Amino acid sequence: MTTTAHRFRAAVESRDLAALEDLFTEDIRLFSPVKFTPFEGRPMVLGLFGVLLRTFEDFRYVGEFTGAAETGTDGAAAPAEVLVFRAAVGGREIHGIDLLHFADDGRIKEFTVMVRPQSAVHALGEAVLTGLVADGLVPAAP
Repeated sequence: MTTTAHRFRAAVESRDLAALEDLFTEDIRLFSPVKFTPFEGRPMVLGLFGVLLRTFEDFRYVGEFTGAAETGTDGAAAPAEVLVFRAAVGGREIHGIDLLHFADDGRIKEFTVMVRPQSAVHALGEAVLTGLVADGLVPAAP
């Protein structure tokens, strides 16, 4: 059986942004280590993934765990999956996890990304901001 998490993983690994669209709810929220407030809504999250797919070097998933966890949105427990990844940004090695929470229809309704070390978070934040500005998704800083 192909789950949403497996379809998500395959889309990311093949850098297929179009395949991600149907996997997200309209009101998806993505919590990122580079921004205090979440990215909200399918168009913004897809835009962010467009930047991330260009930014990460040698991105690969190296593990997965299935269970349930409370969401940050409403505190209710929801089916969840953790995908463990390795990548690089600007030559800095990143270790991280993607925590996916699923809606009743199986699509991803909440997404949390955690990465380490702090120097990699900083490099990722700069690269993502540059990409978001370049793609017109956020305004350039004055």
